[in-house]
Amino acid sequence: MNQAKSQRIVVMTGVTAGLGLHALQKIAAQPGTRVIVGARGSGRAVPPGVEVIPLDLASLASVRQFSEAVTSRLESGRIDILVLNAGMQASTNEGRSVEGYELTFAVNHLAHYLLARLLLSQMADQGRLVITTSETHDPAVTPIAPKALDPQALAHPDKSGFGMGIRAYAASKLCNLLTAQSFAAMEEVRARKLAVIAFSPGLTGGTSLGRDSPRAMRAVVMLLMHTVFRVVGLFRPEYVIGTPERSGEALAEIALGAVIPPPGRIYVSLVKGKPTFPDPSQLARSREAREQLWRESAVMVGFDDQAPTQ
Repeated sequence: MNQAKSQRIVVMTGVTAGLGLHALQKIAAQPGTRVIVGARGSGRAVPPGVEVIPLDLASLASVRQFSEAVTSRLESGRIDILVLNAGMQASTNEGRSVEGYELTFAVNHLAHYLLARLLLSQMADQGRLVITTSETHDPAVTPIAPKALDPQALAHPDKSGFGMGIRAYAASKLCNLLTAQSFAAMEEVRARKLAVIAFSPGLTGGTSLGRDSPRAMRAVVMLLMHTVFRVVGLFRPEYVIGTPERSGEALAEIALGAVIPPPGRIYVSLVKGKPTFPDPSQLARSREAREQLWRESAVMVGFDDQAPTQ
């Protein structure tokens, strides 16, 4: 972090509800901190002094407009911390973004991939990029996790039906992890000593994920969380349900640099309220998958370049 600056600048997404709101409250309360957030609609309740700029992650045009608005407000300043926390989960994979991509893939992955690329040049040396992922990316933890990567199939699925929504979510979280590793591998990122962290808050109750799902589906999920997951949690700590307050606090601690992964690691997973630093899934560690996702995502959002190499 640039200690010569009198004001720390933080840009965040996904902070109007759930763990993101708790993270925002903690970060905004830090002395000498200016916070800019992106959010849909108007009238969002945020802590005093927090600046809200319209952002619809289902539209790549909106992402570009948000990036331009942030850059304009920075003037001569630089972003010290960029937190990409927003995410959605639907009951199906039938929704589509403005550009026609599967909605969960577009919101959770493509929009944040584009936003990070657009704002990278506006970040301060020794700044921090935090991308929220999930343990659902890992088949060793979650049976529905992806075992292969096909970005085109994720963007334009040819199958739909019950269960496809949660599978789309898990795949998007794999994409978040691969994207974080791509940024960490960039020569520019290493030269400027930017820290890149992929954060999994673990199984967290009381979030806004799935808020657009049918009421019956939400009821089933709540029942599972309070019955089956509680029992499984006795044997698998990854299934112990956390609170949005603790998950948000952990996200803030990571963003502010109070929690730092060991050298050579970028993945932080919250387990029973404590940060751990496990290996991500085998697929998430694949350089081939990482580079494929970067290349194909670049084309989808309008760039034409090669994947960063390490």
